[in-house]
Amino acid sequence: MAGKVKVSSGWKAKATNPHAGSEMKRTIVNPIFKDSVTFLQTSAETNGRATELEVTLMPKGRNVLHCHAYPEIFTAIDGDLGLENEKKEQKILKSGESYTVESMAWHCFYNPTDREIRFGVRVEPANEKLEYFLRILYGMAADGLTDSQSRPKSIKHAAILFGMAEGKMAGLSFALMSPILKGMAKKARTKGEEQKLINKYCV
Repeated sequence: MAGKVKVSSGWKAKATNPHAGSEMKRTIVNPIFKDSVTFLQTSAETNGRATELEVTLMPKGRNVLHCHAYPEIFTAIDGDLGLENEKKEQKILKSGESYTVESMAWHCFYNPTDREIRFGVRVEPANEKLEYFLRILYGMAADGLTDSQSRPKSIKHAAILFGMAEGKMAGLSFALMSPILKGMAKKARTKGEEQKLINKYCV
């Protein structure tokens, strides 16, 4: 993967207002994969400056190849973090190292080790839709509304999350379904279905 790995001076959880967002869980857990996301800083808490997350990932865990319309800064905190692009070029970040995945660059992250790892993700400016996407997806997994791969069982829910993600996933089937999902997501917003999920999982 092209780009420069930067050595961080150390990932530290930023001080946040203990009352801000207290009605929502600071850490969410996906019961299917057992990974977790901790919201260190949110869009609301930083006035839109940054979304900052800390992720735990189980051994050999990974997400799907995707891209989206915003850059992400990945920082390995505890253990090695793997990044891979559409050409299957890989980059392994050691603890304290950071790497920026640029906007619309194809990528996925993975745990190349046999133990749980922790890593940080920072998005600037903040991305509230990303925060909603994660809370809704993990919440639906906890409610039994996703399959064994943590994909929404309802195509309507999949379309709503697709719209929030502001991105693309690799694969011919997704390319063929993309126009349909975009149309469904727009209709769901108009009918208030997206807001219902936000109200249930994000407020």
